[in-house]
Amino acid sequence: MFEQAVLPIQDQKTFAEVHRALDEAFALSHVADFLRNVHRAKLRARQFEAVLASGLLGAETSTKYAALGDSDRGQVREQYLSLVEKVDPAIRAKFLKVYAYY
Repeated sequence: MFEQAVLPIQDQKTFAEVHRALDEAFALSHVADFLRNVHRAKLRARQFEAVLASGLLGAETSTKYAALGDSDRGQVREQYLSLVEKVDPAIRAKFLKVYAYY
């Protein structure tokens, strides 16, 4: 069975701030608005760097993400993609174009 390696966080404070921005975007009360904004920006949900660069996760989140080390950035990307997949199926169906692979 696959076990993901546990990597230590290098910059706890910045990592927590970026992680908080992800949690806010994918909170049940905000996820539909977030996905609506992703759709308006003509992006796909899994395009993390494009979503980040467009400011949809917060104006300063991109700068904070860039300040992180490689392993921390990898963990943030992994967390984002995990949250994208955990969105309620009813909401995912509503934003099918955002989740599509074309």
